[in-house]
Amino acid sequence: MILSTHQPIFSPWLGFFYKMVYSDLLVLLDDAQFPRGTAWINRNRFKNHQGTLWITVPVWKKGKGLQKINEVKICYEGKWQAKHLRSLEMAYGNTPYWNDHCLFWEKIYTQKDPGLLNLNLQIIEYLKNSFMIHSPIKLSSPLKTTSTANERLIEICQKFKATTYLVQYEAKKYIQEELFSEAGIKVQYFRFHHPLYPQLWGDFISHLSAWDLLFNCGPQSQNILTQAGKKIT
Repeated sequence: MILSTHQPIFSPWLGFFYKMVYSDLLVLLDDAQFPRGTAWINRNRFKNHQGTLWITVPVWKKGKGLQKINEVKICYEGKWQAKHLRSLEMAYGNTPYWNDHCLFWEKIYTQKDPGLLNLNLQIIEYLKNSFMIHSPIKLSSPLKTTSTANERLIEICQKFKATTYLVQYEAKKYIQEELFSEAGIKVQYFRFHHPLYPQLWGDFISHLSAWDLLFNCGPQSQNILTQAGKKIT
């Protein structure tokens, strides 16, 4: 079984879903530490007439100290939800497939679930289904792993009886292959070559949230995504 891991980020980029396509199981590290500074866990990039559009979900940090991702709560003060929805509609309202998915965003921005993790999981599941990806998702927190770094990844693989750990090639310098080998687990790398596809608003911008592809290309998104990389044994 091929297993991969990732943090449960907000509205992930295409490389996140490419890795999921080629994994038999994706484990989201929801009990990893939430960064003190800016983080992909609660923000990501979209595109509008000015170029990059940042969408950031406000969360409670002051006085919280170190938090795990699954402990972070959303701050619902102010009117940021309506502003987000309006920004997305202005950016993508004229794309071919905005109307197919805007109701999901309206639902997201009318709920007040306090947990950031729950918000991110809803978005990830929706995008996963839209890309017709069938790989299951599990959370790391129920495993109650006690190790860290590479040892923790190996422990996760062992708990799910995975024989292969899939990781992006750029992370190779952080992987201690000898430890995986000693545990009987093969490390397999992949490269993700970001695809070009039709976008609104001028020159193409890569590495945006996967929503950008979905709004612009709809049912074609799955083929565009799966042809964007290759495995390296």
